[in-house]
Amino acid sequence: MALIVQKYGGSSVADAERIRNVARRIIATKEKGNDVAVVVSAMGDTTDELISLAHQITDEPDERELDVLLSTGEIVSSTLLAMALNSMGYEAVSLSGSQAGIRTDSAYTRARILAVESQRIVKELEGDKIVIVAGFQGITPDMDIATLGRGGSDTTAVALAASLGAQICEVYTDVEGIYTADPRLVPEARKLEEIGYDEMLELASYGSRVIHSRAVELGELYNIPILVASSFTERPGTMIHGGVSMEVRNKVRGIAHDLDIAKVTILGVPDRPGIATQIFEPLARENVSIDTIVQNASVERVTDLTFTVAKNNLPRAMRVVELVAQAIGARECVANSKLGKVSIVGTGMQNAPGYAARMFRTLYEQGINIELITTSEIRITCIIDEARVPDAVVALHRAFELEKEEEQ
Repeated sequence: MALIVQKYGGSSVADAERIRNVARRIIATKEKGNDVAVVVSAMGDTTDELISLAHQITDEPDERELDVLLSTGEIVSSTLLAMALNSMGYEAVSLSGSQAGIRTDSAYTRARILAVESQRIVKELEGDKIVIVAGFQGITPDMDIATLGRGGSDTTAVALAASLGAQICEVYTDVEGIYTADPRLVPEARKLEEIGYDEMLELASYGSRVIHSRAVELGELYNIPILVASSFTERPGTMIHGGVSMEVRNKVRGIAHDLDIAKVTILGVPDRPGIATQIFEPLARENVSIDTIVQNASVERVTDLTFTVAKNNLPRAMRVVELVAQAIGARECVANSKLGKVSIVGTGMQNAPGYAARMFRTLYEQGINIELITTSEIRITCIIDEARVPDAVVALHRAFELEKEEEQ
């Protein structure tokens, strides 16, 4: 008998009929002789609606209270799913994040999982029950509710799979798997049968919204295979796992894009030891996550420093850097929130020349200006005008011929 962890996203449990459909899928897995633990997101757009409601009350909701509010969305969907299963003759029990033993730090709205104390889940599974866990949430050392940030239910599911020693973590959503690009932008985008953790982590970190990057990190760390598939069809999805061959003929596996980019530039920064620390330590204390950092060459011991943040972090970042700029004697701070990024990802690129050149040539031929460039061994990312991101994705997908089946 295998233990399988399944996760169902908000669109999969958006209404009563979809919840009943998910219940039937769970029962089919249970009928094959498996133990099943399930993680669910909030129904449909519930989280967005709760955030909007909070902002109707106050422009800056207290983060602790916001987490308590947002956690209710997953409680609703988990209890309704347990009710559906019970009504179909299968014993099920719903558990909140705290009841499931998910221990987090105290960073409200963006908490990290510290441990999963899964004794309660194991007890219920041993009683032959289907366990339904509210995703996206856990309990702090002070016994407060904390949420894991966007995509947190994916992270909950993989963390549970690792803690329980599950055979696989199945993530069900409204798409049929991982594609070579967003099929809404590129209709000819091709679904991948499998992809390695490293490639998937880069795609998820740089714009692919199908699965959260933290879930992929956990999957790789604990060697948990992750299946991404649709809850609306029976078609095979994409398997994320280790051991995928690097020697595929086409070294680029996918194109990722992200419109959630803002750029901050501090002009006239004194070029002396310790300046970067003075800038970035206050940002870290305010929990502002930094992505790309570029510093220009120093001229007469003065330079410009640019970094990028998520758009929702821009006001907080500007408040911090404007104070820092005054303290260090920089000239001024400017921001641009009309940016996006496009990335090519593939493990084979690190051993083959010419991929950066082809990417830059493709963007040039489309008349797209590159603001910033950042790279890893298996990724090249260009930050560009957000209005041109769809054009860039389509052109790059065509340039690297990703619509063609890979030759083995």
